[in-house]
Amino acid sequence: MTTFTASWPVLHAVAGAVWKDDPTRIALAVLGVAFGVALGVAVHLINFSAAAEFDRAVRSLSGEANALVRGPRSGFPDAVYARITRLAGVRAASPAVEAEAQVAGHRESIKVLGIDALRAAVVQPHLLPDDRAAVLELLKGGTVILSHAAAAHFGLGAAATLRLHVGSGFVALRVAAVLPAGATQQRIAIMDIADAQWRLDRLGEIHRIDVLLAPGMDVTRFREAASRMLPPGVIIASPGAEAQRNASMARAYRVNLQMLALVALMTGAFLVFSTQFLALLRRRTQLALLRVVGLTRGRLTRLLVAEGCAVGVLGSALGLGLGIGIARLAIERLGGDLGAGYFRAVTPELTLDALTLAGYVALGVLFSAAGAAVAALEAARRRPALALRAGDEEAALRRLRSGFPGIALIVAGLGVSLGPPLAELPVFGYAAIALILLGAILAMPRLSELVLALLPRVRYVPASLAAAQLQATPRQAAISVAAIVASFSLMVSMVIMTASFRASLERWLDRMLPADLYVRAGRLGDTGYFTIDEQQRLTALPVVADALFGRTQNVMLREDRPAITLLARPFANGHPRPELPVRGSGMTPLPEGPPGAWLSEVAADLLGVRVGDTLELPVGHARRTFVVAGIWRDYARQNGSIVIDRALYIALTGDERANEGALYLDSGVSFEEAARRVRAAFPPDAGLEIASTRELKEISLGVFDRTFAVTYALEAAAVLIGLFGVSASFSAQALARRREFGVLRHIGMRRREIASMLGCEGLIVGALGVGAGVAVGWLVSVILIHVVNRQSFHWSMDMDIPWTLLGALGACLLGAASVTAIVSGRRAMSTDMVRAVREDW
Repeated sequence: MTTFTASWPVLHAVAGAVWKDDPTRIALAVLGVAFGVALGVAVHLINFSAAAEFDRAVRSLSGEANALVRGPRSGFPDAVYARITRLAGVRAASPAVEAEAQVAGHRESIKVLGIDALRAAVVQPHLLPDDRAAVLELLKGGTVILSHAAAAHFGLGAAATLRLHVGSGFVALRVAAVLPAGATQQRIAIMDIADAQWRLDRLGEIHRIDVLLAPGMDVTRFREAASRMLPPGVIIASPGAEAQRNASMARAYRVNLQMLALVALMTGAFLVFSTQFLALLRRRTQLALLRVVGLTRGRLTRLLVAEGCAVGVLGSALGLGLGIGIARLAIERLGGDLGAGYFRAVTPELTLDALTLAGYVALGVLFSAAGAAVAALEAARRRPALALRAGDEEAALRRLRSGFPGIALIVAGLGVSLGPPLAELPVFGYAAIALILLGAILAMPRLSELVLALLPRVRYVPASLAAAQLQATPRQAAISVAAIVASFSLMVSMVIMTASFRASLERWLDRMLPADLYVRAGRLGDTGYFTIDEQQRLTALPVVADALFGRTQNVMLREDRPAITLLARPFANGHPRPELPVRGSGMTPLPEGPPGAWLSEVAADLLGVRVGDTLELPVGHARRTFVVAGIWRDYARQNGSIVIDRALYIALTGDERANEGALYLDSGVSFEEAARRVRAAFPPDAGLEIASTRELKEISLGVFDRTFAVTYALEAAAVLIGLFGVSASFSAQALARRREFGVLRHIGMRRREIASMLGCEGLIVGALGVGAGVAVGWLVSVILIHVVNRQSFHWSMDMDIPWTLLGALGACLLGAASVTAIVSGRRAMSTDMVRAVREDW
């Protein structure tokens, strides 16, 4: 033993021989780990880059400011600015008008920032060009200064004209200068504050005040002093908190993608386990001989774990490069929010986070080592005398016979799924998914044994031999089945979840869009609106039977939360019209009590209120008491929304403007005719957005598909990992059965019949894996829909199982399993059959 212990070259030679003997198995295991690491790295880099860019964008607007006074979209009185400047500890303050406006001729919007150049020169000097003449031009009015990003995106330079959509028309502004590229990465247009108030119809209003505090004055003391003089709905925060508040909109989306990527990584780790375990069965004689000549259990275990670590290192390195490439491509094609629409005006640059990237590489190596360790411990425990006997493969898997641990983990997962969210994240939901997947894998050996025992006898000899082989080695077959279940269940769960969400969204759109034609004063931004005269003009059109108009604003209730959307909609008899998808019956507000407000599921959860509760909302620069009269389903606004009667909104605010209108047409009037009449009622350059119900549905579903593009990519990755697992499992088993194939050839079976036998085995194993994968995937989808989705995004959905799609995917996997088994068998049969038979003697 002493002599052998010092012979590490012998161990290295044994390990190297394995890699040379079956490079396909190693390559598949490496690819499995690489896909898991790549997905995790890509999702993290995209999220990290977007969050970092958004933080830079917020800080670039704040400049040297220590505190930010922020109001809602409707703004707050500019008299507040004078009060803020008189507070002790305020060194300088820069007021601003802030709005999103659509650019004429483009489908994108631009952030308009109206500033006081004299104040901004102290607080935000980088927002002003070095050219004093350009600053003087800004003060004269009718001009803008564009950021470099805006100028490049819209193709504008100095002396060009920028046309912004305001109301139902446009405002033309001359570009006085373009800021250098390093000033800000946002697409912004800077105006003089007084000019912005006038041209954007914001007279007497501002939206933010950037405050530079004197040395020794902290934000907390300033907040305490300033909060007493602020109108309701105006908050005070640090620039960092402002970035976090806005980035929190995408937090749940980002975390869910990261969790799904980790699940994919766990699936890749199981691929390492399955390939290692099957390979160890094939190498059991070699390993037993090493034990006989003196290799200790500990050293054998370390050798096999080192092989798994090597697979993890290669897979993690490959996954790291692949993940960086995917992230770069996704940012270029989909943006920093992966098409979800959270950060439309932010175009991030890929930012590498070395520490976290190292963490993902370490996870890949750790998971690979863990997968190899399970197989290594089993191989080390096996007595050499037993392992040297032929036919010992199934006996080595005897420990996997009991299905109780797997069932216990599944039951534990169901129990864990009932846990509440932690830090507003579905931690218990994802823990439940991990337990269920692990439990399903552990239960596969026993389930395979029970199901395979029920296989009927058939007359077709290859099929009969295939059934007999699987019935004799059910636990070996279970490893191949588990490889399919581990990946196919993940794919099934995501297919069901996305299909359910899409179907629920379609039904929601059908209910929310009952009118024939929808008209909006500008597709994007908040500067478009219809005046009361324009609303009456639309209502009076001869082709219009009825017209309903709505106003969209927002209210800021908490400084750590994005603003909640306030929807002022026309009511009927004190209640929302039937198209609002209210859950349950709700309640009728009492005439002598507070007016009713109908909250979306998101708003109700974030505010912690139920039907019948009262809440205060800042409407019209004053706090108003409302009663929660109902909860409704809203898929359009993740930050939450509140619906109130538009007549009440006008009475409280005096704001009669509307953002959008729903037109019901007279019988027999076509959409084209109605659209022509609507356009004729406005000036030729009016920036109207006119769409039919069908067009709006197509746009909304297109946004959905872009948002879930990464989820579809994860589904595709799950399929690939599953196919890798099937291929690796059958390849390892086929090579281990070369002696069996040799005997069959000696007794007269042709290669074609052996290939048919293997194809039947692949078909049976694939069918068992697909059936179990559908069951486990359905269970995981229930948790995704009713726990993870509900706790992450706070909206509910109806389960909708796409049987046709699942059937097609299952059929593809069955075909792939059968073909893979045949191909693996042909490779094994290429070995000399006489030599293969003599290996047993």
